[in-house]
Amino acid sequence: QVQLVESGGGLVQAGGSLRLSCAASGRTFSVGSMGWFRQSPGKDREFIATITLSGGRTRYADSVKGRFTISRDNAENTVYLQMNSLKPEDTAVYYCFADKSIAIVTTPGRVDYWGQGTQVTVSS
Repeated sequence: QVQLVESGGGLVQAGGSLRLSCAASGRTFSVGSMGWFRQSPGKDREFIATITLSGGRTRYADSVKGRFTISRDNAENTVYLQMNSLKPEDTAVYYCFADKSIAIVTTPGRVDYWGQGTQVTVSS
């Protein structure tokens, strides 16, 4: 099993920035791609960003492209999400994920491991 613990969420004004972190522990040798989804009340879980094991490939949702940046530190088994120019519509619970696959993962049904989520609230 792999455990994921997110941190870095909070309350920020529109236009501000936050950096989310997600540390993996346990059977981290089995982890391939990692990334983030988010979920707002009454909505489905939405893909945000993913990064492959080597860090050589990334993919972003159109809604965050150019504002969010995903990165990872394999020595620390940690994935990051730098969020800039935040908007009220970015308000959600952000979930880190890890997958055994080394391919790009954008579908929540394919994810092997989830974090517990961290709340991000952007005020207008």
